[in-house]
Amino acid sequence: MCSQVDFQTISRQDLDTANSQDYARKFPKGLTEDLVRKISTDKNEPSWVLDIRLRALEIFYAKPMPSWGPDLSKLDFNEIRYFSRASDSSNAKTWDEVDPEIKRTFERLKIPEAERAMLAGVGTQYESENVYHRLKEQWEEKGVIFEDFDVAIREHPELVKQYFSKCVPLTDHKFAALHYAVFSGGTFLYIPEGVEVTQPLQAYFRMNSMNQGQFEHTLIIVEKDAKAHYIEGCSAPKYGSNSLHAGCVEVFVAENAHARYSSVENWSADTYNLNTKRALVQGNARMEWIGGNLGSGTTMLYPCSVLVGDNSRADHLGVAFANTGQRQDTGAKVIVVGKNCRTSVVSKSLSKGGGNSTYRGLIDVKASAKNAVVNVECDALMLDGESISDTIPHITCENDSASITHEASAGKISEEVLLYFQSRGIDEETAKGMIINGFLDEVVKTLPLEYAVELNRLIELEMEGSIG
Repeated sequence: MCSQVDFQTISRQDLDTANSQDYARKFPKGLTEDLVRKISTDKNEPSWVLDIRLRALEIFYAKPMPSWGPDLSKLDFNEIRYFSRASDSSNAKTWDEVDPEIKRTFERLKIPEAERAMLAGVGTQYESENVYHRLKEQWEEKGVIFEDFDVAIREHPELVKQYFSKCVPLTDHKFAALHYAVFSGGTFLYIPEGVEVTQPLQAYFRMNSMNQGQFEHTLIIVEKDAKAHYIEGCSAPKYGSNSLHAGCVEVFVAENAHARYSSVENWSADTYNLNTKRALVQGNARMEWIGGNLGSGTTMLYPCSVLVGDNSRADHLGVAFANTGQRQDTGAKVIVVGKNCRTSVVSKSLSKGGGNSTYRGLIDVKASAKNAVVNVECDALMLDGESISDTIPHITCENDSASITHEASAGKISEEVLLYFQSRGIDEETAKGMIINGFLDEVVKTLPLEYAVELNRLIELEMEGSIG
């Protein structure tokens, strides 16, 4: 029997400790066409990939910065390092092959332990490249492909070419274009028809050096009647100087398939987290997005489901925690095209120390979406008198048969409730923790036990020092 993973022992030091970054000096800051060409050449990519990169670079220069949402004026593109490599070895199949210093980082974060206990496969990225990637043999035998995205381009070029950039186009927005120009690493996951992977697969992304940019690409294909659960985690130490994360996730869910994508993002407070995630969902299929967003100073993240097939379903569950100086601008986007589709969006936000947490959502029910049912629920809990919470929904409906509900609530922990706990011998800090756990229960309980514990532990770390 496998033992459970003790994420409860993760400390702030585990998350914030940085390794040597001497290697970073070899890699220049700033974005140029020469850099884009060099990334492609170093990866020995086919010409069609370089063509995508160069088109994306032109689009990035032409696209304006977002005119809404968080202030991005302090993000200096010339001060970001768009590619760096900490080790000459990559995609090791055993942990003994990984650079010892990098291996110790992932051991502190419990990744090898989680792989042994509960995962079908693990990929780990350090800076711009994967350093470890392995799928258990029992799933390889069933035709599952779980690879570093760079490797997949070389080994499965026709399959990658069929789907790459077809869900999130290069023209989607400025940071999507930037991503396609400089993407490196990430995950390629292919689940063949009829295969149900009963264990989660995980990728973990770690930025180590100052002013680093990370631009991993995740491409997930779940074929007809198949099922998979993918988990993403990430972290970075704090330097007091800006870093940038602009990854991209594309998910293709075929007929009668079921895909679940869970992420616990815990970048440092000096990271701009400007990620793009989207799924195309076919008939009778289901897509689940489960997300926890903590840590980063500025987040703009709105996982999107496009329900193109009849009787398809999307469920979005999210938690955002905004602490001092943080702006968490998160939410969900659902575009309903098929008939008899179902959508549920549940968003929970916490803010303390003057943090700003915003739910920003889009529901777009097309004229073809007969009998669509959409339910949106946004709940905000502010832990002091100076924090901010906003709800900004945008709903359009072109079919009169649709049923759409939107509920939003915002409040604070009442003194009466705290007094009740204290009358039962429970101190204020413990009482607040219990209330928060109850507030988040609907989202946390959807994660595997170990990752529910991890998310709760990260929230505990955010709460440290909040009393008194």
